[in-house]
Amino acid sequence: MAIKLNAKYKEILKTDKRYILITGGRNSSKSFSVNTLACLLTYEKGHRILFTRYTMTSAKISIIPEFEEKIELLEVPHHFKTLQTSVENLTTGSDIIFRGIKSGSKAQTANLKSIHGITYWILEEGEELQDENTFDTIDLSVRAGKDGGKIIIIMNPTTQDHWIWKRWFENNLHYVNVDGHKIPVSSHPEILHIHTTYLDNLKHIPRQYLKNILTLKANNVKKYILKILGAWMDKAEGVIYENWEEGEFNEALSYCYGLDFGFYPDPLAMIKVAVDIKGKKVYVKEEIYKQEISTENLVKMIKARIKKKNDLIVCDTNESRTLLSLRKEGLNAIKAIKGKGSIVEGIRNIQDFTIIVDPTSYNLKKELNNYVWNDKKSSIPVDDNNHLLDALRYAYKKLTLRKGKGVKAG
Repeated sequence: MAIKLNAKYKEILKTDKRYILITGGRNSSKSFSVNTLACLLTYEKGHRILFTRYTMTSAKISIIPEFEEKIELLEVPHHFKTLQTSVENLTTGSDIIFRGIKSGSKAQTANLKSIHGITYWILEEGEELQDENTFDTIDLSVRAGKDGGKIIIIMNPTTQDHWIWKRWFENNLHYVNVDGHKIPVSSHPEILHIHTTYLDNLKHIPRQYLKNILTLKANNVKKYILKILGAWMDKAEGVIYENWEEGEFNEALSYCYGLDFGFYPDPLAMIKVAVDIKGKKVYVKEEIYKQEISTENLVKMIKARIKKKNDLIVCDTNESRTLLSLRKEGLNAIKAIKGKGSIVEGIRNIQDFTIIVDPTSYNLKKELNNYVWNDKKSSIPVDDNNHLLDALRYAYKKLTLRKGKGVKAG
């Protein structure tokens, strides 16, 4: 077997920690090293390695060829048998099975839970998994092997509203110097954190690509630090709403609710909104953020969250049937006011206020940190990370129609 791995990755085989977090920038050999280690692990009897990405097309097309490449580099193709969704080591019977956490339009959490004998779970592109509950559910099913199972998460650092940052970095943070820049790493006692960059992989980087990296370093240091050195972002570049802070919802103000219906995989999103015109503040609180919800369950959830039976709910206009169903159930639901340029108009108006975000509104904070301009000069926002924020615009528009006093609930 001819491959020599970076010594940093060999710590994976030595640690007694259950959780192993692998972060780094581009060309840092994260995936290559972990995938190669996975192949090597199959030479021990009793291993069943679950390899996941959040979304995965046919494993035979998308990921198994990458593992076959590692097997070729190890010069042991005769030791392995590849099927549609797995790779088996014929010398030991240990195997690697490949799954997507989301397949098509549905989450596969229940199916993943039912896989028995998992000794390692490798989660690639961990930044794509936004739901910590999904992680915890699969985590509980990994309990085989002499150590009770291990979980390896490979990811490119993203914004600091991600659950991985909050879980393992936020209160266990220190910094290492990488190429003259401070890069955050985790000292959480629960995990082994390995952070690598292209500087750990120089001999394997093509000359032209290295030249491109150095050009980026000279011309755009911020992007170099984030994309190449793998630092975490406070928020995405070019965010639309920078005018927000955490704070309690002002219950003394008139309020209403905004509701964006969403189409799968987009979530249905409902938000509570109050506007203080004189104080130039908009108070917001996330109420519902859920995929694939029936009208019956939606009615139940809304009734459980609104303060009064006749509270006003300003709805998106793209689901007339659902809107009528809400009215039939006695909810005070109306259509949002839309028109040409209404998106940008609403954004610009809200940008003149300070947005006060309820601290428990986690999905809302994620959207605020990731809703960006596609073309700022032309005022074109990216149509993503905007479900609660669209609902905010609907409610804000209705509340500010009446001379700065808003409308009374109901």
